[in-house]
Amino acid sequence: MTTPLTLDTAPGRGGRVVLVATGEIDLSNIDTFTLALSTAATGGDGALLVDLSAVEYLDSAAISTLAAHADRIELVAHPILMSVLKVSGLTELTT
Repeated sequence: MTTPLTLDTAPGRGGRVVLVATGEIDLSNIDTFTLALSTAATGGDGALLVDLSAVEYLDSAAISTLAAHADRIELVAHPILMSVLKVSGLTELTT
């Protein structure tokens, strides 16, 4: 059974917006994640901080969505995701 996705947007330092995701990001909730990411990326000053430290699973749809926004985001990730982020090339595209 998958862990439900919850998303929260909060103000960060210096006017930066922080999008905090908890749960799993997959095809069943990618539309919700994409909308939250797109909306948060247009608010605030500077790069959007996407906090995935409470996410333990990303599928290819989530990787694709993150890659599409790579020029506007910085990632904080759970250690279990690092191999996927490296193999997908996201670590080369984002901070």
